[in-house]
Amino acid sequence: MSPSPNIGRPFVFDTEFDADGTVVRPGAWAPAKRSYQPAEVEALVAQARLEARQQALSEVAHLQAMALTNIAQSVATAMPLLRNAAQTHREQSADLSLAAARAIAGAALDRFPHAPLRAALEVLAQEIDASPRLVVRASGLDDERRAAIEQACAESGFTGAVAFRDEPGMALAAFQLEWADGRADHDPQASAERVAEALSAALAAEAGHAETLSADRSDV
Repeated sequence: MSPSPNIGRPFVFDTEFDADGTVVRPGAWAPAKRSYQPAEVEALVAQARLEARQQALSEVAHLQAMALTNIAQSVATAMPLLRNAAQTHREQSADLSLAAARAIAGAALDRFPHAPLRAALEVLAQEIDASPRLVVRASGLDDERRAAIEQACAESGFTGAVAFRDEPGMALAAFQLEWADGRADHDPQASAERVAEALSAALAAEAGHAETLSADRSDV
């Protein structure tokens, strides 16, 4: 069995001297310290603990930074979805409100079909007061309804003649009023459509300027 080759580091004599034997550049070699005093051991242990703690804190800080980055990316990905969900909720809530309003308004008009005309006569009382004649266009103008309209005109202060024009194509609560220098009309269906269009336009405008959803909701 052959002896193993010497793989140790060969001695390097790197101290330089001048011609007189004076050291020009001392060597870097220093003998390894073989023994330590108790105080030196404690200092080395304390230094090792400090270095280990600093390394652990550095690793924790790195993990925290990575976690925050992942959270920020997740929030950035979720924000458009949340905005779309909020906008969809607004639109569905508006549709539900409109449906409820139509149902309530329809039931009210079925029960009080003359209410819109009475309200219009009250609002227009001063404008039609001086007119000698008022033309009322509506559908279903039977004797009972004509009498109710004449009574409403009298209650509003109108003392002129009331002429009726039956318009079968108009809705039950719809009407047109014509007098000497003016005209007014009301169509529940057209009014509902205008309200829906205005609401749709408002929601469309809000879609680009809706409330910003932020991750910090502490003020809510």
